[in-house]
Amino acid sequence: MTIQEWFEQRKEAQIQRRQQESHPENDELSDLWTKCVHCESQITKKDVEDNMMVCPVCDYHFRINARERIHQLFDEGSFEEMFKNILPTDPLNFTDTVSYKDRLERAHAKTGLDEAVITGIGDIEGHKVAAAVMDFDFMGGSMGSVVGEKVTRIIETAIERRLPVLAITSSGGARMQESALSLMQMAKTSCAVAKLDEAGLLYINLLTEPTFGGITASFGMLGDIIIAEQGARIGFAGRRVIEQTIRQKLPSDFQTAEYLLKYGQVDMVSRRKDLRKTLSSILKMHEV
Repeated sequence: MTIQEWFEQRKEAQIQRRQQESHPENDELSDLWTKCVHCESQITKKDVEDNMMVCPVCDYHFRINARERIHQLFDEGSFEEMFKNILPTDPLNFTDTVSYKDRLERAHAKTGLDEAVITGIGDIEGHKVAAAVMDFDFMGGSMGSVVGEKVTRIIETAIERRLPVLAITSSGGARMQESALSLMQMAKTSCAVAKLDEAGLLYINLLTEPTFGGITASFGMLGDIIIAEQGARIGFAGRRVIEQTIRQKLPSDFQTAEYLLKYGQVDMVSRRKDLRKTLSSILKMHEV
């Protein structure tokens, strides 16, 4: 399914839902309303969707998937997906409570994706950029061999075509079902970013909710410009792990985008509605 096909399906679903809203007796209340996890306000799903999946009461930014992110940021119809044919396998024949193959099948059924990243080339207000867009809904956005390969290939493509690169992260880290094969992707993607730097090309990181583990320890924090979406949680180990290790209570805003900005770990924090304009301005400034 292409990004455009997905968006058309989404629009059709919205139309059907709004038709159902005019006949509430035929619909469940839970299909019309949602509860903000931050301010606990009851809000109509339509209001949240119309506000780019941001709470209109407290400005909390709900997590969104990769296709929605592409739709919000890229010029309509401009995004051309690449390397979709690279598919995951199960080289270790790994099984925990469920086999890895079953987990992949479930993730595909849930998201319609074959992996936790979409890679391609598109335009942001007319400025062409190569992009890797991660999706947390696919196995927690974890990075396995295919994610690492696709990120590396889109960077190599950018070098060949002299394009800037935008990496949009949303991940829990490395994929345990692939063990060392997954951890190798940290070095692999980092080397690709180093080659991009040697080529003198712009690399932008957009960190979204949540970005943790091997992603922050590799290509996720190597950008020339690092942008964090408002309210996003970003770190390496999780908050509870750190508190249990150091036996101290951490600040309430620890590992938030705003906390990282305060201590110089990101260059800016942006609201979702401003991201497209912000990225366009950065790309324009760095055009050759």
